[in-house]
Amino acid sequence: MIRSFLFLLCFFSSSILWAKEANSLENLSREMAHAAEAFLESLDQSQQAKAVFDFTSSEREAWGYVPRARKGLAMEALNDSQIEKLRKLLKTVLSEPGLMKVDTIIALEAFLAEIEKNPEFRNSKAYFTSVFGRPSPSGTWAWRFEGHHLSLNYTIIDGKTLTATPSFFAANPGEIKIEHAMKGTRPFHQEEDFARDLALDLEKSGKSVIFSKEPPQEILTAEKRKWEQLDAVGIKATELSTSQKASLRNLIAVYARRHREALAEKDLAEIDADFDALHFAWAGSLQRGEPYYYRIQGTKFLIEVANVQNQGNHFHAVWRDLSNDFGRDLLSDHLLDHH
Repeated sequence: MIRSFLFLLCFFSSSILWAKEANSLENLSREMAHAAEAFLESLDQSQQAKAVFDFTSSEREAWGYVPRARKGLAMEALNDSQIEKLRKLLKTVLSEPGLMKVDTIIALEAFLAEIEKNPEFRNSKAYFTSVFGRPSPSGTWAWRFEGHHLSLNYTIIDGKTLTATPSFFAANPGEIKIEHAMKGTRPFHQEEDFARDLALDLEKSGKSVIFSKEPPQEILTAEKRKWEQLDAVGIKATELSTSQKASLRNLIAVYARRHREALAEKDLAEIDADFDALHFAWAGSLQRGEPYYYRIQGTKFLIEVANVQNQGNHFHAVWRDLSNDFGRDLLSDHLLDHH
């Protein structure tokens, strides 16, 4: 088991010669389509039957992050060459920091399998790839890479635009504290520390951001395919000082820059245009190592974080788009343009 997870950790965290960043979403989408085509072409007929779905399949929105049975093609069914092609597909959309987080989530699953001695439940190769429709540089299609504590959902429309939500990243434990080769691993330290520092600064300056002493036990939007706006609690961006606004932008950028530059800049520009409507809210303790919850939300955008389980050492975070999860608004426009 230890050899298995060390192999995964080394393979997925090895230094990479990154391609030049795409200068547009269209270029990024083109790279993605070619990589998806190469991945599918490497599969045999039985593997393709598991990996490929109709674009209109209800499975496309059947996302989730808990350990459970999933459809799609599992990593454990792939040979090394096929895993390399899957890796290239992930690289077309994830930045180096984003890919490192994915690597660490998978390695943590192997870590849990080792210490819990339950490799059937904690399977570090039970991460599934699903492709919806036919990948094409000018086409409309989608794909997902998903397993316990990870759900990446991408929808590409006419090869020109794409959406990347829902996007879920998590870690159990949030920090490895026991004696182990992975001791000190804490993949979401910026997401935690930047948010806590901002909340502490706001409280110190007399701007209350805490809406509840007791944090919710989980992210409130959970695994819903469609979600409704949450209450606008906490503090509004217009009430922040210049430095506090910069801190909030830096925190959001940590999430956005899990993806490559073209996609990250698109998302950040959309959020900045709505920046005055943002609310930042905190619940629970501001002491590191204790349970907490926070969220950042605008008119359509939401980051929701819960680090409550295991006495505040089990990090869950999701990025949602109220109207464009799974590309819903863009697909509506696409259908109007083609009819």
